[in-house]
Amino acid sequence: QVQLVESGGGLVQPGGSLRLSCAASGSIFRSATMGWYRQAPGKQRESVAGISTVGTTNYADSVKGRFTISRDNAKNTVYLQMNSLKPEDTAVYYCNLRRAGYTYWGQGTQVAVSS
Repeated sequence: QVQLVESGGGLVQPGGSLRLSCAASGSIFRSATMGWYRQAPGKQRESVAGISTVGTTNYADSVKGRFTISRDNAKNTVYLQMNSLKPEDTAVYYCNLRRAGYTYWGQGTQVAVSS
């Protein structure tokens, strides 16, 4: 069983930055595809960014140029650096791990962008 624990959320003003972290338990992190998703109130969960086992990244159009996903295999941790935050980035952010047909989710961390 894999456990994912997110941290780093909070309240930030528009234009500010936050860095989310997601620590994974177990030994499969290195061979897993990792991703960040978000869900705003009243909306469906959407993909924000993903990173493959070899470091290939992809981003939603809405965050390109502002968010950066990265991973540290030695620490079993994936990060999401969020810059130039906008009110529309407000959501619960979830970490996702995919490997061999299995998908795991973290409990989520709240990000609120407001003045």
